[in-house]
Amino acid sequence: MPIIESTYKAPYFFRNGFVATVYSGLIRKVHGLNQKRERITLFDGDFLDLDWSYSEGKTEKLIIILHGLEGNAQRHYMTGTAKLFNQHQVDAVSVNFRGCSGEDNLAYRSYHSGETEDLKQVIQHVLQTTAYSEIYIKGFSLGGNVALKYLGETTHIPEQIKAGIAVSVPCYLAGSAKELHTLKNRAFHDKFKQHLKVKLLLKAQQHHDELKDSDISAIKTLYDFDNLYTSKAHGFLDASDYYEQSSSLQFLPNIQIPTLLINALNDSFLSSECYPIKAAKNNPNLFLEMPKHGGHVGFYQRGGFYYNEKRALKFVDELLHEDS
Repeated sequence: MPIIESTYKAPYFFRNGFVATVYSGLIRKVHGLNQKRERITLFDGDFLDLDWSYSEGKTEKLIIILHGLEGNAQRHYMTGTAKLFNQHQVDAVSVNFRGCSGEDNLAYRSYHSGETEDLKQVIQHVLQTTAYSEIYIKGFSLGGNVALKYLGETTHIPEQIKAGIAVSVPCYLAGSAKELHTLKNRAFHDKFKQHLKVKLLLKAQQHHDELKDSDISAIKTLYDFDNLYTSKAHGFLDASDYYEQSSSLQFLPNIQIPTLLINALNDSFLSSECYPIKAAKNNPNLFLEMPKHGGHVGFYQRGGFYYNEKRALKFVDELLHEDS
């Protein structure tokens, strides 16, 4: 599929990637979305919290939304998407990954960039308990990698799933990890690291045999965190093995349903490999859009809703309903 020429024009102040990223992550507000929480039990006895929001009237359409690293269903990029789709007769279920809904999960393991089994269980739950005939999946950053990996690795995707959208995706995890450890991303790196270490100390209280406070205190980088916890808790040899096996880049050629990937060229979290031009040109189902601006999940646009939100809705409407 030819590369899509982006129509996104960032306002002058938001052409700076750092500004776009910080403003959208810390300052943006989305009001007026009512969410109803549902807790589901996973196959291993752990739980996931799903936050539902609904359109007016009955609909057969649903969007499943996946957040980024240490996000949750109340992040404004999540609520912005849910609210816009709700206004256009699409229900939304925003997934809180394990340990991200305000309560530590039960198991020692939690979530990671390549964890698709939990997404499969969410989809199975939706299909067993609802009657949606048209389902879309939209993921941001880490959640975008999960979505793309699921769509590319799954042999038989349920027929109800019609499209995927992924935004600001580190589809080559080793490259993005390297970028996050550079000086330009120091503030973001340290914020993520601090947040993850606090959560790990909490988890250590329930899993004394698996974690020692001294090991957690020794974590100096996100790589250290992934080497100590993410990899070991989820069955990988080390951080490098986790990055290699979990990157969605290798699964992009196998995607069989229409999927839109939006990665801004000034996203400081992404390495060059995260712009999969060759994969998009060779796969008619993969639509790659690379706006000049946008930062990381920061596609600011005046009027309340962001570009990536409106673009996702347009992608679904034009691609799936062009004959209707």
